Amino acid sequence: MSTQDISKAKDPDLRASLIAVQRAAALARKTAIQTDTAIVVVKNHKLVRVSAAELREDTDSKPAGDTTLDTLPGMKVGVSRGKDG
Repeated sequence: MSTQDISKAKDPDLRASLIAVQRAAALARKTAIQTDTAIVVVKNHKLVRVSAAELREDTDSKPAGDTTLDTLPGMKVGVSRGKDG
């Protein structure tokens, strides 16, 4: 199911799940920045490590309160261990 399909779903819990995933991803990014830890995302079916510095740059370039994720469809978020991953 695509992001557009989920946003138009009849089930209110399913519609709300998209917002919950966005909040969780934003919190993961915030935590990674605070702890100077990288996160790992899946982009184009490949694992990509995003450093805290890159997350800071991305956060600085967005307007305040913008929690949109450029890679939301199919994205999975995890936290790597330590500064070197």
